[in-house]
Amino acid sequence: MTRPRSGAKTRRPAARSPRDTRVSSTKNGGKPVLLSGGNPQIAMADGDAPVQAYIAAMPGWKSEFGRRLDALITRLVPHVVKGVRWNSPFYGIAGQGWFLGLHVFTRYVKIMFFMGTMLQPVPPGGKDKHARWLDVHEHDFDEAQMTAWIQQAAVLPGWGKC
Repeated sequence: MTRPRSGAKTRRPAARSPRDTRVSSTKNGGKPVLLSGGNPQIAMADGDAPVQAYIAAMPGWKSEFGRRLDALITRLVPHVVKGVRWNSPFYGIAGQGWFLGLHVFTRYVKIMFFMGTMLQPVPPGGKDKHARWLDVHEHDFDEAQMTAWIQQAAVLPGWGKC
């Protein structure tokens, strides 16, 4: 960088906020952009539509798994509230809070129970004060155990507001 002449003013580029560097979720021909690990970038929104867009954009076997998990949650908790927060689908109960979220990683899908320490048995992942999770790999899903956890989690106080 050259020094300006005496008395000349220098212009520095305006600082960018973190929001300025985000890629639009529709710049890929209308398809959501896949972030690190294959996690779909879906804008924060409430309702079933953004959750279904996230699931449809999940790469490989994870999309079918997402449809299967979403159908299981919807069947077990008919009054479930859905939304996308931080590029992750969330499931909750109105007035009670979010009870479950999921997130895509390169080799697995993480299912987070926000009050997981209250579930029996406690899901194996995590050291958070309340949350516990399960990393589901391809062909590694215990639907009976997941059913029990979803039923338990749906009646517990949730996290945040949904």
